[in-house]
This record gives sequence, structure tokens and C-alpha cells, in this order.
Amino acid sequence: MRTPRSVTPSRRGILAAGGAVGIGALLAACGGGKGSGGGNGGAEGGPWSFTDDRRQKVSLPHTPQRIVAFTGTAAALHDFGAADRIVGVFGPTKLKDGKPDPQAGDLDVDKVTVLGNAYNQFNVEKYAGLSPDLLVTNMYEPGALWFVPDDSKDKIAKLAPSVALTSSRVPLDRIVARYGQLAAALGADLKAKKVTDARARFEKAAEALRKAAKAHPVKVLACSGSADLFYASNPGINADLMYFKSLGVDLIVPDHLDKGGYFESLSWENADKYQADVLLLDNRTATLQPEDLAAKPAWNKLPAVKAGQITPWSSEPRYSYAGAAPLLESLTKAIEGARKVN
Repeated sequence: MRTPRSVTPSRRGILAAGGAVGIGALLAACGGGKGSGGGNGGAEGGPWSFTDDRRQKVSLPHTPQRIVAFTGTAAALHDFGAADRIVGVFGPTKLKDGKPDPQAGDLDVDKVTVLGNAYNQFNVEKYAGLSPDLLVTNMYEPGALWFVPDDSKDKIAKLAPSVALTSSRVPLDRIVARYGQLAAALGADLKAKKVTDARARFEKAAEALRKAAKAHPVKVLACSGSADLFYASNPGINADLMYFKSLGVDLIVPDHLDKGGYFESLSWENADKYQADVLLLDNRTATLQPEDLAAKPAWNKLPAVKAGQITPWSSEPRYSYAGAAPLLESLTKAIEGARKVN
């Protein structure tokens, strides 16, 4: 379930017209291996190339030295050891109190130029001033660059080539591996202890979640709340939910999905349509949290709410082993501590 940091009935699907076009090619591009988008870093002074998940090949005379990226993308590259080339970011970077947005992960947001902290705030003049070699971002719909505004995307495209990596319709672990490929192409050492330790933690967390799901067969609903609507997310399209489900988590699948397929929007009067034992609640800053939802009678009537079985959902995950492992661990803890209430 994605929005450009706001919760509206349109959601992410409306950001990318023609969403289904090219899905097959996109999935094939995520498969890994030399024929599926690997990069050629070469020596620092030699030619560089990378084929992204649009099947578009970027070729440069040298490895990119000045990269501008969506904040979450930059954070993932940082986790893999490729942060030294990132000079600018766009997207949720700082909270109102000046602290880093959760999507920034461990990225030092004070060492990069912030081109915009929300959707449609991409400052093209600042971007040009950074003399970028490459723009990197996520892609939730084929061909739609995440947080690159439609009204300025043509101007942005003229200033530097772009690399887009898919963030949906493919399980989380495969997307994380793909980010590793890009980081390696940019010069990161995937055998560095920081990276291998994070991968070991991720794999351990995945196995723990698999065991918890088997031992505690509770029904889980991934959801998000806004003032007017309650959204039930689809584990068949969201990368993290796809992966959780593959590990055995009994995630509820909405039966009347909105356009785009990411979720079903429900009026608050119908928020109890799906009987969940655990609510995996979208924790982004633009969505309503339990303290906000407490004023809604329909929320308080939900069995999982009455039982206190609500756990945060980082619905825009950081696509690195370091970013994903805590998500698995959090869900494991929630499932282990839950009981059936339906």
C-alpha cells in the first residue's frame, strides 16, 4: 500500500497510468544473473554500465561519482556500502522536528542536499546544480519513477540518466538482492563484514518468522487508516507482504481490490469486513496511528484492537538486509505474542 506520503483514495495506482504494461519484462529483469540487469563497474576511470528493471541500459564513461536518489533508495545503498557517491536525495528525509525520517535509515541526512521532503517538491534547479551523473529511485509501477513529479520529469530526465529498480510484484528478498547488485556495480564490497552480518541477521529472522507462523497460526491483516477510509492491503502485490506470506504468515487477501491492486478501500462502517487476529498497521508519518484512530468507534470495535494485537508496518521498506531484518523480527514478535480472537 503506497501513497506519495499522503493517504487519499487515489493511492499509488493513479501515479502510474498503464501500470500493467511491461510487468513480464520487469519480473524477468529481477531474476538475477548476468542477463538480468547486472552492472559493469570496471575501474574508477573505465566505462560503467547497468541495466535496470525497465530493461534500460545506462552506459557512462566512468563509474557514477555524483548520485541523486530517492531517500529510501539512498538508505538502502548506504547499507550496502555505496553511500559515498550520494550527493542529493528527494522524498521523505527529515521529520518536522529535524530528525531523519525513518525511510532515511542510517543515511546521514545532513551530508546530502535535500531536493524536496515530500511529493512534488523536487527542486529541479538544485538538482541541476549538483551536476548529477545518475538518478536512482524505486519503481512501484513499471516506468513510473517514484517521487519524480510528472510535471517536471522531462526536465529531470535531460540532466542525467536514471536507474529504476522495482519495488512491487516481486518478493522482498529478491528486491534486496537486486539493490545489492546495483551497490556492487557502484563499487560496494558485498563481502564486507557489515553487509554479511546484516544478511546473516536477515536470514535468521526469516527462519524465525517461518517457525512463528507455523506455531502460531493467527490471521494477519496489513492495513492503513485515514480520516475517511480504512485500507486492507494485498499480500499478492506488496513486496514485503509477498515475502511474509511465502514464509507462512496467514495474511488476509482482500477480495475486492481497488484499481492498481494494492489494497481495498473500505468505509469505516465496513472496517470489520475482514476478521483479523493481528493488525499490521502502516506506520508512515502521513497515516493515522493507534492514538489517532482511538477516536473512531469502528476502530475500537475491531477484535484485534480490543486485544491490543496491533504491530507497526513499515509499508515502504528499506531494500537492504539491514533495513529488512528488523521488519521480520518485529512481525515474529507480534505473532508469537498473539492469540486468536476470531
